[in-house]
Amino acid sequence: MNMLSADFQQDFFRLFDLPSRFRLDSASLEKSYLALQAQVHPDKFAHLPEADRRLSMQWTTRVNEGYQTLRDPLNRARYLLTLQGVDTQEESNTAMPHEFLMQQMEWREALEEAVQAKDIDALEKLEQRVQHEVRFLQQQLAVDLDDSHDYAAASGIVRKLKFLEKLAEEIGSAFDELDS
Repeated sequence: MNMLSADFQQDFFRLFDLPSRFRLDSASLEKSYLALQAQVHPDKFAHLPEADRRLSMQWTTRVNEGYQTLRDPLNRARYLLTLQGVDTQEESNTAMPHEFLMQQMEWREALEEAVQAKDIDALEKLEQRVQHEVRFLQQQLAVDLDDSHDYAAASGIVRKLKFLEKLAEEIGSAFDELDS
């Protein structure tokens, strides 16, 4: 198939010839990505007219965007929800279950205490707890998106994962701060 004549508006799953699911075979994504990149890479079109070179650049950008979206679980979940017409309301809906908010407060206090005490071990333990929670929520996302199609529940998990992503970044910054 000539990639440049393909439907530019197709969703990323169709672009990479993958099932539209949260559970994704990373090896298949990588293989499809490399094959598509080989088809649309601008070097292949250097000798062609400007319009073809420009289209090649657009396809390269589209393939890269799709790959970045699908390879990251949180972005993939957001994208799947968008395909279903669901707005995750990450910016406007910050309401969270009480238990989750309490856990966040505990973790942020633990982070602050570890930084103040310059306690790398405590930071590592906190990082492991957060990673464990992220994996658990990603497993729940797979169930909600792929099995039960409970998009409202999946949106709530995406919002939780956004909180955890920010906390993980803060932990990473704390490591950097203590290492310097």
